[in-house]
Amino acid sequence: MSTSAMARRLAGKTIVITGASSGIGRSCALEFARTAPQDLRLVLTARREDRLKELAQQIRDEVGDGVKVLPVALDVSDPEQVKGFVQKLPEEWRVVDVLVNNAGLVRGVARAPEIAEQDINVMFNTNVTGLINMTQAILPIFKSRPNGGAGDIINIGSIAGREPYAGGSIYCATKAAVRAFTDALRKELIDTRIRVMEIDPGQVETEFSIVRYYGDKAKADAVYAGVDPLTPDDIAEVVVFVAGRPENVVVADTLIFPSHQAGAGVLYRKPT
Repeated sequence: MSTSAMARRLAGKTIVITGASSGIGRSCALEFARTAPQDLRLVLTARREDRLKELAQQIRDEVGDGVKVLPVALDVSDPEQVKGFVQKLPEEWRVVDVLVNNAGLVRGVARAPEIAEQDINVMFNTNVTGLINMTQAILPIFKSRPNGGAGDIINIGSIAGREPYAGGSIYCATKAAVRAFTDALRKELIDTRIRVMEIDPGQVETEFSIVRYYGDKAKADAVYAGVDPLTPDDIAEVVVFVAGRPENVVVADTLIFPSHQAGAGVLYRKPT
């Protein structure tokens, strides 16, 4: 059976994906498995372990035993859990090659001074501190490799990190922080073979809006009325593409919109 160049480059790798229980993270797990089904290890993390186990079974059913899947319950917003993450992995799973920092959320559309302190904290602790802590947990593995180190860090940012919008000040601030951290890290690791890459989606239909509106599905659905948003699979394809480039190719920065979008809040909605 012939394999693609991308499948050959990904073969034998161990990939950690945060926020893998739904949305973009879940799609990334499936896309990696489908792209390199012969020899791959996927460490799938999220708070909802039951969902991870269901996903692991789905991957087994779809591609067989060539892809090994390890579901790990992990809340990236808890620094202690992140600190102990690598040590708790079985030894053969610790040789991580790719980290996909996908876990993230948005809560509310409040404007200052009405923004709830709890919402501020959970967004920063997950989107910024959690991403930084995960990177620091995995980076020593990458740096221990010869010639200065090797490995991929793929951060899921957002258009919100480039173009802040009213009602999204805290979320936008967290994604701007991710962008600054990503760019600084790439410069710090310039003398290694560690690649630092960021993918910034525009409007994607996931559970994201349901979380933003505290579980109100009607409000969440209204966000996507009259438009054709990106799907998690659209983003996952790009994540796998950048991870599957030759080692000296760094797709540093990717901005992805659905065709009806030209910026944060710049949307064309079909008349009803």
